[in-house]
Amino acid sequence: MVEWTGKFAYQQVADDLRRRIADGEFASTGQLPSLAQLQEMYDVTVTVARAAINQLKADGLAVSHQGKGAFLTPDAGHAARISDPAGAVAELREEVEKLRSEVSELRQRVVTLEEN
Repeated sequence: MVEWTGKFAYQQVADDLRRRIADGEFASTGQLPSLAQLQEMYDVTVTVARAAINQLKADGLAVSHQGKGAFLTPDAGHAARISDPAGAVAELREEVEKLRSEVSELRQRVVTLEEN
């Protein structure tokens, strides 16, 4: 999976994990793959796998517990979507639409109150 892109291998792995977190892939268990699983999945060394998990921890997406593995933080999915530019734009569009709807409802209420 890791190829020559100009990015460090751990960053490539972390980016792919971040995308998978944003897609909700680990939401059911909240647990990320083990270091051994990451090594096998991405054909990387344990050092690269550990650095990728450490990057996710530094980004606030994961926490780890000695001997138990790495787990998603409660808002990891949201945070992962925001860290992705396309996800951030989509989230902003949703928020703008929600605000437009609320403003429209408030305008209707004001009109109703002014009529009475």
